[in-house]
Amino acid sequence: MHENPQGFQKFKKMPLILSILFMVSSFFVLFFLYGQINNNKKISEQIQAEWQTEKIRRNEARSLDRLVLAIGKEKILLESHFTQSSNIVPLLNTIEQLSLKVGAKSKVTSVDISKDKTILMVAVGTSGSFNAVYKFLMLLENSPYELEFVSVDMQKTGAPTVSGKIIVSPQWEAIFKIKLLSFVQ
Repeated sequence: MHENPQGFQKFKKMPLILSILFMVSSFFVLFFLYGQINNNKKISEQIQAEWQTEKIRRNEARSLDRLVLAIGKEKILLESHFTQSSNIVPLLNTIEQLSLKVGAKSKVTSVDISKDKTILMVAVGTSGSFNAVYKFLMLLENSPYELEFVSVDMQKTGAPTVSGKIIVSPQWEAIFKIKLLSFVQ
């Protein structure tokens, strides 16, 4: 069997060319898709990093919120030790409440703020039994405010009296001049 050299020429070139074109176009599609996949991977990594950053921020915000709640009570307690020059009412209310606790009568007779607004001087007149006046003095010393007693003037205003079979103790009056050391502008 002798092959005809023309049979070789009869070989069709068109399917080979189509196959080569299909293979080349497949490579281009493959490289295009590979590029898109890499692009999507980079975008995904960037979004993942942003998400992690946001997650860390949220955790820090939650932690900060918990910290603020935890120190909230301590902040209120700390602020209660200081009187601001714009609002001395809490101090005056504390003085009044302390006198009521021990059964003494007290009256703030003067409030002076220094010119540089760093010192607050309060004069308090108190009356009652010696026990009540003394307890009021002790409560003032142990109040949440840092106080310095500039002067204390205590005097007995009357003699003991007898009411039936009961001896009524004499009344005492005291004037306390107090300098508030925990005074802020």
